[in-house]
Amino acid sequence: MVAVTVLPPLLVTLVSLYPVRRFADALGLVARPGGHSTHTNVTPLGGGIGIWLGIMFTFLSATVTLYLVRQNADLQSHLPSQSLVYLEGAWLRLGQLWSLLGAATVLVILGVTDDRRGGVNPFFRLAVEFAVAGYVVYGMGFGLTAFIGISWLTDFLSVVWIVALINSFNMLDNMDGLSGGVAAIISASMAIVMLTTPDPGTSRPQVFVAALLLVVCGALLGFLWHNFSPAKIFMGDGGSYLVGFLIAVAMLMATFASSDHEPRPHAMLAPLCAMAVPLYDMTTVLWIRIRQGRSPFVGDRSHFSHRLVELGLSRTQAVLTIYLVTGTCGLASVLLTHVGIVQAITVIGIVACMLLLVIILESTQWQNTQE
Repeated sequence: MVAVTVLPPLLVTLVSLYPVRRFADALGLVARPGGHSTHTNVTPLGGGIGIWLGIMFTFLSATVTLYLVRQNADLQSHLPSQSLVYLEGAWLRLGQLWSLLGAATVLVILGVTDDRRGGVNPFFRLAVEFAVAGYVVYGMGFGLTAFIGISWLTDFLSVVWIVALINSFNMLDNMDGLSGGVAAIISASMAIVMLTTPDPGTSRPQVFVAALLLVVCGALLGFLWHNFSPAKIFMGDGGSYLVGFLIAVAMLMATFASSDHEPRPHAMLAPLCAMAVPLYDMTTVLWIRIRQGRSPFVGDRSHFSHRLVELGLSRTQAVLTIYLVTGTCGLASVLLTHVGIVQAITVIGIVACMLLLVIILESTQWQNTQE
């Protein structure tokens, strides 16, 4: 399953980004040095177009294949009997899938427009993000449960969750290979969680959500071929909005609760563990900007990656360090869904200690930034 879901988007994204790079200037999708950016060369934007193509092509091919298999009994006879259950389940969820991809496409259009114009009004951008998130939560019915039992509160938190993740990946896209690599690690980690955490209703792995995450991961790996240092193309707002949105919604679609025989309510913290680095970066950057009396919507060089560089790391070392922290958090998210409460407290404690260590190491630089 992993190869079937990862390789097609990887190859489509990898190949499609060559013409995007070539015609980026004509499309008005270029990033020029200056401002708060640290890059020194004119670099194409539009990496999100390739990521979108990889994801859409894969799911379009899967939809056509699924239709043909359902119409052909001979083809079905050559498939393992257990796979037919998943095929029928996937067919029933195609409407949800394409509604979700349609909503994601709206965000890609918003992001690409932002890239071309050099900035869309931030309040309009947030309005569109909240509208799309509201459609997913209130129109499609995806949302947190969180064992709260208050529907209006969980719906509101679900909308905030989607908008927060969209912007966290957008803010993280500030160094070669950073946002794409972190998103790939998170997607892979959560896909493992889905494949190893049975749905309580069916007692089967959550293949649908895992497939969505693996397709996103594959598209990101194809993008990283072009984006890792030195970057030949940037993800752009179109890509970061798309990736953040799909990962956020995938986590809402997932079930983290275990069976009645082994209740693990702490498993609901797995998405927060997996997303620790993007959320940490977004929270600290907003805190620094607001504390300094600056607009939270105006970009700067106060991101986690920039602070690591200020501490003496090279840009590549900073990115790899953030990969390592993200990978550790991803492993913690996997463990949370398979251990009891005592072990879960230990795992969460390890993640908290790691983040506190980062905060301590950064504290000197934060003080310098605020002076």
